[in-house]
Amino acid sequence: MAVVGFDFGTTNSLIAVIVADRAINALDEEGLPIPSVVCYEGGKTIVGKKAKERRSEAGLGIKGNVVSSPKMFLGQESIYVEGLRLNPIDVVSDVVKYVISQATANQYREIDTITHAVVTIPVDTNGRWRVALRDAFRRVGIGIVQYIHEPLAALYGFLRSQTDVTAALRHYNRELLLVFDWGGGTLDLTLCQLTNGMLVQIRNDGTSEVGGDHFDDLIRNEIVRRVLQDRGLDDTVKIQPDAWIRLLHRCERAKIDLSTRKSVEIYVPCFFPDMTDEDLQFRLTQEILEEITDPLLTKGLNRIRKVLNETDVAPAQIALCLATGGMVNMPAIKSRLHEWFGPQRVEVSEHTSTLIAEGAAWIAHDEVRLQLAKNVELLLARNSYLPVIKAGTAMPGEGDIHSSNFHLYCVDPRDGNAKFQLVSPVRPGINILKNDVRIPLENLVVEVDAKAKLFQERLELDVSINDNLILTAHARSINKCDYDKKEVHDLEFGLTVADSDGGNKTDDTLLKISSRQRGELTIRSNIANRKDSKLVPGELLDEYAPEYFDRRLNPPEYQDRERLYYKPCSICGRASNDPLCQCSSKL
Repeated sequence: MAVVGFDFGTTNSLIAVIVADRAINALDEEGLPIPSVVCYEGGKTIVGKKAKERRSEAGLGIKGNVVSSPKMFLGQESIYVEGLRLNPIDVVSDVVKYVISQATANQYREIDTITHAVVTIPVDTNGRWRVALRDAFRRVGIGIVQYIHEPLAALYGFLRSQTDVTAALRHYNRELLLVFDWGGGTLDLTLCQLTNGMLVQIRNDGTSEVGGDHFDDLIRNEIVRRVLQDRGLDDTVKIQPDAWIRLLHRCERAKIDLSTRKSVEIYVPCFFPDMTDEDLQFRLTQEILEEITDPLLTKGLNRIRKVLNETDVAPAQIALCLATGGMVNMPAIKSRLHEWFGPQRVEVSEHTSTLIAEGAAWIAHDEVRLQLAKNVELLLARNSYLPVIKAGTAMPGEGDIHSSNFHLYCVDPRDGNAKFQLVSPVRPGINILKNDVRIPLENLVVEVDAKAKLFQERLELDVSINDNLILTAHARSINKCDYDKKEVHDLEFGLTVADSDGGNKTDDTLLKISSRQRGELTIRSNIANRKDSKLVPGELLDEYAPEYFDRRLNPPEYQDRERLYYKPCSICGRASNDPLCQCSSKL
């Protein structure tokens, strides 16, 4: 069996496979993806649509004996479902097993057995979560070939599904592409650039605060409030529990129907059991829907603005805005996107619920490996940068790891600490200039001998990336044997699109991307990868080698200024920056 694409979504999950250059989606009997919901009823485990129908409330998490989107609990030791202690990995495995069983059912002859998958993930997942998800797949006999961010998979699927892929790549070459997946549980965004056939992520963002489930809950609560208000009743009126569930499903359906209709009638019989008129009836229009959901709509759309603002990209610079997920069919969202980017540049996919899985399937079919989009660099003394993992590096396959080791020196040990700062340029590619903006990723600090001589303190740095896309940095001081470790989970990646004629490049043909400073802590590095006196602070070098500042040797001006700045005044003995020192003005 070929490797499948597996969209393990927050609210729905789907498997897709490419057969004869055509995407086959393993949908349920109604032609829909399978809800990522589990219900534990007695000794039975119910998954999918039947489990979703048992939900009494909208939203993610545990509601009674129903777990909606169990993947949100990955990384936790345990969860409790009506007093029963469960391992989140086992709960996720129940969903994965059911989705696989549906995909390998007789109606999908193209999908017989599944042993490996390219699995999509939200852009904001941490490393512990990815490790747990891989474990959940392993428990049902599925190996994860590689992880792919959901919006990046959608963009790849969109390009590969074009009639003329090469023409599409030429059309969007060197252009900025914005992709967002606004589904039932999360809103995920990625700003990409296509250059020489490679899709490169520039900035990612994601949130679970504006998912479609929040909309459903808000709509239901507001409808009940308005009905009670119209009848002159307060919120103490008794509501039939199962009718409360039925109204939730009506609201979800109405939200979908209003993407093509001006109004829908919401009717739930036996809603108020203690009243003469016990039925609930409400006409929901597009205008009322937009009024009710405006706070969530604004909050979600502001995330799109945030990505553009952080990279100083104007909407007019976006050549394609690809919208996926169930929420993007809302007229209010479409209208705002058309206003910002223009109708001709907004693409709301006809396969909005399947595009992510199809993209993962195409990636599996084309055997494309993720590559690092931006250098990971180490900040050295005097603000120079040492690439420790270069852009274009292929990400490890299942069970593999990419690692590098660096031997360094402490330039200035006076405070007893060697300081390592890992940074990444805002601009993708390998041809990065010294003055390009960098964003700090992580800081590591190890103890050194404060009385050591220059370059006497030896340091080591190990940097690795594993198959879960986790970058791990280990710093050590050889003399003091001190140790520090940090992880980075939010890297950006690139994919070479099959059928492109540009090859496998991450070069300086990328457009210049700027960035607004975000206020991260920047340290003064005191480490170096070579012995060079020019890297030592002038005042410290003066203690060890005063002859270095002999004028006949032309010492660097910046070091001479440092030496003089920290030297006491030769007349009054005060520090050079002491306002009481007026000696220089009297000369």
